[in-house]
Amino acid sequence: MNKILVPTDFSEQAGNALKVAAMLAKTHNAEIYLLHMMEIPLQQTDQGSTQSDIPETLFFMKLAQKRFANLMAEDYLEGITVHETLKADITFNEIKDACKEFDIDLIVMGSHGSSGLMEMFVGSNAEKVVRTSEVPVLVIKNEHTSFNVSDFVFASDFKNDNKETYKQAVKFAKAFNAKIHLLLVITSSNFMTTYEANSRIKDFISGQDFNNYTITIHNDTTVEHGILNVSKDINADLIGISTHGRQGIAHFFNGSISEDLVNHAKRPVITFKI
Repeated sequence: MNKILVPTDFSEQAGNALKVAAMLAKTHNAEIYLLHMMEIPLQQTDQGSTQSDIPETLFFMKLAQKRFANLMAEDYLEGITVHETLKADITFNEIKDACKEFDIDLIVMGSHGSSGLMEMFVGSNAEKVVRTSEVPVLVIKNEHTSFNVSDFVFASDFKNDNKETYKQAVKFAKAFNAKIHLLLVITSSNFMTTYEANSRIKDFISGQDFNNYTITIHNDTTVEHGILNVSKDINADLIGISTHGRQGIAHFFNGSISEDLVNHAKRPVITFKI
């Protein structure tokens, strides 16, 4: 973990994410790339003029630079190399492009609003970041005075197309010396025997040299309730899931499924792209 991207709108939630990123940067001797995307009012301009010539653009650029300066003065960023990046457009492609340009290893983002992670995952540009990001995305909801991951729930259906994400999860767990709790939630609509579930999980993790894990097969009314209940029972520090575009994110975060999980999950969530 050498380079961490933190998109910011200078809100309290983005600040919570930046504080976590700073803790990670200090622990792993990483650099932070702080990205702000300005929302510039669209208007007609004279031929030959550029967006940077628009008075509104100049105003927002100066305002962003002032906010960057205020952030850089925060004690928690002391001793960390922070690169400031300013973009004049709010699109998820800016974040994707920044990841490629700076060779980012991890995105750390805050979640907004009383609806918890709903705004982060449903119908927003940030949802598109989660769905399309090639690097892991760590979503922070609350302020953390410290960020240590000892117990890491990795929830999956443990089918073969998720194996690559498990490798990423193992890499993340090793960085924190964390235990992974492999969780398969069984509901009435996807019933299987305990023997079948155990066999599927063991086949899924075969070939990995990571031994600091437990296997949990949990019966519940819904997948999301199962993830929340198990995470609460073991007081997990982090919940991990897999995504592969619309289909992958749909498994946990679309429709009524998302409402339960994202509204009630008080813990950080990390996503890994298949």
